[in-house]
Amino acid sequence: MTTPRREQLLGVAAGLMAERGYHGVSINDLGAAAGVSGPALYRHFASKQAVLGEMLVGISQRLLDGGRARQGGGIDALLGFHVDFALTEPELIRVQDRDLASTTAEDRARVRRLQRAYIEVWVVHLRVVRPDLDEVVARARVQAVFGLLNSTTHAGRGLDRAQMGTLLQQLGSAALLAP
Repeated sequence: MTTPRREQLLGVAAGLMAERGYHGVSINDLGAAAGVSGPALYRHFASKQAVLGEMLVGISQRLLDGGRARQGGGIDALLGFHVDFALTEPELIRVQDRDLASTTAEDRARVRRLQRAYIEVWVVHLRVVRPDLDEVVARARVQAVFGLLNSTTHAGRGLDRAQMGTLLQQLGSAALLAP
């Protein structure tokens, strides 16, 4: 069960790990950033690796749940959801890109299963709008759009959040639906 305190600790960890990388952050760094001693974190997590695993499994589950919740809204709703995620939680994208390999094999497998299920939610909806696409092509388009949307952690300087959101929504739609 995730408590508000665990959520706070995961948020602190995401920020530090996005900035310094998993290996560049110690348990004492995490504690200090959260206003407690490093060893106090062991009341909430078994290890620094457990923090990383819960963070990445948790966000993968949230994305899948959010995607499923928006199934009735089609591609536009899915795009809006993922654009919002990319713009509000870029730290989690950075940590996942760089540090997934530092999780346990079990957590990596869970993350990958959840990610595949999230992709399939999109593939199903894309094939409703573009029934001419076979599954392999639809999946490739979805994954390419994720790359585009998730790259916002490295782009967008000079644009406010609303402008960047609109741009990403338009580009994502164009990439998914292009002939």
